[in-house]
Amino acid sequence: MTSTAQSSAVVERASTLELFLDLVFVFTVTQFTRVIVAAHAPADYLKAALVFMTLWWIYSGYVWLTSNVGTDGTRHRLLMFTGMAGFLLMALAIPDVFGASGLVYGAGLLLVTLVHAGLFRSATTGSAQAILGIAPFNVAAALLVLVAGLVPEPWDWPLWIAAVLTVMGSSLRRERGFTLSPAHFVERHGLVVIVALGESVVSIGIGARERALDWTVLIPAVLGLALAAALWWTYFDQDDARAEHAMQAMPDRTRARAALLAFGYGHFLMLSGIIVLSAGIKGVVAHPLGHAPAHDPWHLGLGLSVYLLGDSLYRRLLGLGALRPRLVTAGLVALTVPLGQHLGGLWQLAACVVVMTGLLVLERRSFTRPS
Repeated sequence: MTSTAQSSAVVERASTLELFLDLVFVFTVTQFTRVIVAAHAPADYLKAALVFMTLWWIYSGYVWLTSNVGTDGTRHRLLMFTGMAGFLLMALAIPDVFGASGLVYGAGLLLVTLVHAGLFRSATTGSAQAILGIAPFNVAAALLVLVAGLVPEPWDWPLWIAAVLTVMGSSLRRERGFTLSPAHFVERHGLVVIVALGESVVSIGIGARERALDWTVLIPAVLGLALAAALWWTYFDQDDARAEHAMQAMPDRTRARAALLAFGYGHFLMLSGIIVLSAGIKGVVAHPLGHAPAHDPWHLGLGLSVYLLGDSLYRRLLGLGALRPRLVTAGLVALTVPLGQHLGGLWQLAACVVVMTGLLVLERRSFTRPS
């Protein structure tokens, strides 16, 4: 493997088949939002985090895959559709994954893992060999989740934790042999962020369902959309273009490591934050005034805070811009939780929009954009 920055993968832009795969991810995000809305105890959130880590690991693995393997051939397309079927099984099983649906989730995870490894072996880049160092860990993690679906609580907990530790351990320097296309890689992750932001819009509609369209619905709905737009702005106002340029300038080994950390773990935090935030927005639209369910203010404030922390990690690893304003903003939005608890979700949502708008104005004034 050459150490220059020029040996990028053969795929440059996302295909329509990959966009089709993202439609399955839309449903997956919706299912996780349902889980967060129904969560009450800390163990519920930990369960959701464990499940989302296993799903995000293999889903992001398909981004690495399609950066090396085209989707034009009939065989590749059929295998991709098979992988989609596995992801759909996983998504359907998410609400009761620690109960009766655990075995279905594990079977789906094993299926998408085997398809992933098989397709990677057909790559014309060095990634075809590099996958041999990762695939055994991925398969082992899938088998652990599958076995977890066969045992009752609390014996499934150690198996889930072991599965997450296994996939995290698989990345210890084994990613260096992989090749990827910076343009494709950044574009695909941007599309996933768009999918997650779309869930916040869906949550507005779900929260407004069966309510009269008066000002107590319309104002929170518009504010929810404004908050989603602010998140879009933090990610797509030049940061995606800068990320592509930063990745393009890196040597292969450095690029692969940055891709794993910034797009793997950084985006895990961002997407987790958006999912929790979406649950909070749904709660605000459904209960804008007075005393909302106790967890709604936490979902709104901490979901937004987790997103900003993940975004700061992403920016730090790729050198995309200043971190302090976003870290300070992460703290400020977390402090809005008491506002939602005592005055109502509408006021908390309005405060979050004001704080995020202030962040965007501050960054725009302090940064001279290139012509």
